[in-house]
Amino acid sequence: MTWTSAFGRTCGWLLDRIVRGLALTRISPNVLTFVGLVINIAAAFLFGHANATNAGRMFLYAGLVIIGAGIFDMVDGRVARRTNKVTVFGAFFDSVIDRYSDVVLFFGLLVYYARINHFRYVVLTAFVMVTSLMVSYTRARAEALIGQCKVGFMERPERIVLVILGALFNHWGVMAPVLWVLAVLSTITVVHRITFTYQNTKHLAPLT
Repeated sequence: MTWTSAFGRTCGWLLDRIVRGLALTRISPNVLTFVGLVINIAAAFLFGHANATNAGRMFLYAGLVIIGAGIFDMVDGRVARRTNKVTVFGAFFDSVIDRYSDVVLFFGLLVYYARINHFRYVVLTAFVMVTSLMVSYTRARAEALIGQCKVGFMERPERIVLVILGALFNHWGVMAPVLWVLAVLSTITVVHRITFTYQNTKHLAPLT
């Protein structure tokens, strides 16, 4: 057994124990989803209150907080399945809260760049905020028409991982290139989904 597989099994075991413990409390999965949003708001607060002198430390704290929010993002669905509380509304609510979580993190970064007068990165962060929403919207809208649209690679987990890396290593200025990567790859994903939907709707009759 390699150390990577051992690490993966350990994390899986720990996550399963967390899910079991939460299931025993009979807490609503929707509450767990909302708690994840609250934690992301705390991370956005840390981003927004950073300045030119303490950005490395504040971003590090924000990255750790986002990791904590990610735990709730991973367990809410598992708790729902373990407690037989899987509902259509739960899936809808999770999706909506995920969008808020995305936006609030980028809003915190936008405030930070505005405070240190980096106008170019204010615009870039706003653009990334829009494209992150469009990645999700194009999939949702396409699947309402053609059933499935999973093309593209810049989904929410990938975005969150990049933001976490940018935050944890911003002492070396990593967040700035992370935003450029997000802007480019998210745009490519949106364009890919638009062209995929176009190819799969050409034969369909117009909607009335």
